[in-house]
Amino acid sequence: MPTLLHLDASPRGDRSISRQLTRDFAVAWKESNPSGRIIYRDLCHNPVPLVTETFIAAVYTPPEARPPELRAAIATSDQLISELHTASDYVFGVPMYNFSVPAAFKAYVDQIVIPGTTYAYTNDESGRRTGLLQGKKATVIVSRGWLYQDGSPLSAYNLQEPWIRMTLGFIGVIDIDFVVAEGIANLDRGRGEREEYLAPIREQVRHKAGLSLAGAEK
Repeated sequence: MPTLLHLDASPRGDRSISRQLTRDFAVAWKESNPSGRIIYRDLCHNPVPLVTETFIAAVYTPPEARPPELRAAIATSDQLISELHTASDYVFGVPMYNFSVPAAFKAYVDQIVIPGTTYAYTNDESGRRTGLLQGKKATVIVSRGWLYQDGSPLSAYNLQEPWIRMTLGFIGVIDIDFVVAEGIANLDRGRGEREEYLAPIREQVRHKAGLSLAGAEK
């Protein structure tokens, strides 16, 4: 069964542009695939735990050898990784905070980049790594207050998109589309201006939701 993992990382509610666009994606995906399943994660309103020493101990202890304390420490990570393996498609809404990603999204990444479950190293001396989330399709919707695209004066400050691409690629997700809504710092001043700006981006999001489904069915 095609499954979509829908994830939001913005702390804002109805004013959040990234949340609006991920909702558009999920609605279009469901309309194209009414029998499909959607798994939803709200990382800001229901944050995942930060990494602790106990969590690290659990990661590097074989599952069969973990006492109850270590099993409890890694339970959330196991659930998050299970969702990633189950889903065929991902849509992540990630605003830019201080040139990178929100702390809630970084905490999520720290829970899912786990040796033996989302990546593995070869047993030879080459040190080569293999991402274990193969064949997945990710659409990452990023929102930014100012202009950071290539060629803009602030492009060198865009650590958000390269970091997301690198991190997902590390665990095997290399089929990634980015949808960018930027220069939005002043859009809240007028609802009409906001909707006019978002109209073509929302159409792009809906189009990508249909393409994502088509790819999953091939």
